[in-house]
Amino acid sequence: MDRIDSGRRVIAASPETVYQALLDRESLEAWLPPEGMRGRIDRWDPRPGGGFRMILTYLDASAAPGKSSDATDVVEVGFADLVPAKRVVQLAVFESGDSAFAGTMTMTWELAAAGDGTEVTVTATDVPSGIGQADHETGIASSLANLAAFAETR
Repeated sequence: MDRIDSGRRVIAASPETVYQALLDRESLEAWLPPEGMRGRIDRWDPRPGGGFRMILTYLDASAAPGKSSDATDVVEVGFADLVPAKRVVQLAVFESGDSAFAGTMTMTWELAAAGDGTEVTVTATDVPSGIGQADHETGIASSLANLAAFAETR
């Protein structure tokens, strides 16, 4: 069976608010980088068929060497599907000379109303073999915690 990395969290914000945080450049830069990283978006085109290029920089590169350089992960992300307040599907390709990080990973963000909030479920398929599942799921959980802190104050 194919590997699926995932994470889930209920966020005290509407599906519309969470969806906007997924499709706003400054918002994404603020909450997407997991703990121990910061992010910058170089290119931004938020539409189906569009996408973005994000540079993630490790705050302490000695603890976790990057995929693209010693201190960075550079990822090209395409928007494969956008369904307002319901779903964002991203196709992510890491820039790396290491074949263990090659390929296109699909990240699906599903949003579902849950009481006064939104249940956000993230699934990652076709994850490059160089990305450990436990580390990836820890990163997903960290990004979801950041998203919650961000969206719940909007």
